[in-house]
Amino acid sequence: MDRRGPSIQHGVASVSGAVFARIAMGTACDLFGPRLASASLILLTAPAVYFTSIASSPISFLLVRFFTGFSLATFVSAQFWMSSMFSGPVVGTANGVAAGWGNLGGGATQLIMPLVFSLIRDIGAVKFTAWRIAFFIPALFQTLSAFAILIFGQDLPDGNYQRLQNSGNKQKDKFSRVFYHGITNYRGWILALTYGYCFGVELTVDNIIAEYFYDRFNLKLHTAGIIAASFGLANLVSRPAGGVLSDMMAKRFGMRGRLWALWAVQTLGGVFCIILGQVGSLTASIVVMIVFSVFVQAACGLTFGVVPFVSRRSLGVISGMTGGGGNVGAVLTQLIFFKGSKYSKETGITLMGIMIVCCTLPIFLIYFPQWGGMFCGPSLEKIATEEDYYLSEWSSKEQGKGLHQASLKFADNSRSERGRRVHSQTLSSNATPSANV
Repeated sequence: MDRRGPSIQHGVASVSGAVFARIAMGTACDLFGPRLASASLILLTAPAVYFTSIASSPISFLLVRFFTGFSLATFVSAQFWMSSMFSGPVVGTANGVAAGWGNLGGGATQLIMPLVFSLIRDIGAVKFTAWRIAFFIPALFQTLSAFAILIFGQDLPDGNYQRLQNSGNKQKDKFSRVFYHGITNYRGWILALTYGYCFGVELTVDNIIAEYFYDRFNLKLHTAGIIAASFGLANLVSRPAGGVLSDMMAKRFGMRGRLWALWAVQTLGGVFCIILGQVGSLTASIVVMIVFSVFVQAACGLTFGVVPFVSRRSLGVISGMTGGGGNVGAVLTQLIFFKGSKYSKETGITLMGIMIVCCTLPIFLIYFPQWGGMFCGPSLEKIATEEDYYLSEWSSKEQGKGLHQASLKFADNSRSERGRRVHSQTLSSNATPSANV
């Protein structure tokens, strides 16, 4: 029996709720800080997880999955946090570890929740009641994590937004300007597209891979679930490895190295995805799936090795756009290739691999005037420095009020993105030693 229709609908519902939530979360991080933004969203979405235990109809279950999907936007606050707390030379590693170990929870949950269900059933609950009670466990941990963030979290190395604003060390920004500089930066849109076909593919595979092995190789559902869990568990090392690779390439080749590594790794992920749809033996499929998971998840880490440098004033918006792109990619991919009976699962996986390769090509278009792009070096038409790039987001009036100081500090820190092979340029007149301390 082909159960892909309801399964795909549930999968789409679970990720589509986070598309706009991620952009909203990014903006909230820019304006209010990641601590309050993250804790608030966790508390707001925790009831949806609790309500999963009492859903009694397809519509109610879809609604619960939809609103639970909003909680995925906390990923944006986590990446914003890492990008704010860690310096440029190691920010890829920090983002990769934080996100990779966070996504590891998806694979771990597929293994742990059946054990929780079995424990509750063995205590004496009937099956129908046991799985409903089981959902209270992750809901409880979600609630506790929100309070932990409020109590122990800190927005920036210097302190929380509210305290810094009250002391005059940080000025309040305007929503309109933060949002404008985010959505008008074309690099953010390209990264949103490419992230849609690394993280978006990861979400898609999480939703369809167990059924794929169950239907194609006639495995027991439990066995297929264990194999599928290995895809998510690969995040333990693969996404952090992508962040580490991004920083290593940047150390030698600068931003151009980050871009080349992202394109190469994600393209290889697409190639192995195509192969996964073509192999016909169980053993080969498992091996190819694991290799595919390593590349596609490493590409996620590599993406967020680039994101922190696109904008400083609108870091949250760019992070939200990129993260939202992952959800859009997951929704579109599932609807196009895995909903209905137009394609078999193996054909859908093959076509998804081709889509990965094609949607990775726009990385060629990303260009930073101070660092260059994949095929071009830094701008030679005029002196292009890190200060020129990041201060372009602030008007002369805003600079007169000192709103640009944080951008100036990051401009100095990001000079490492020139790499060893790029000749250091003279600081622009905008930068002074005192401004970069």
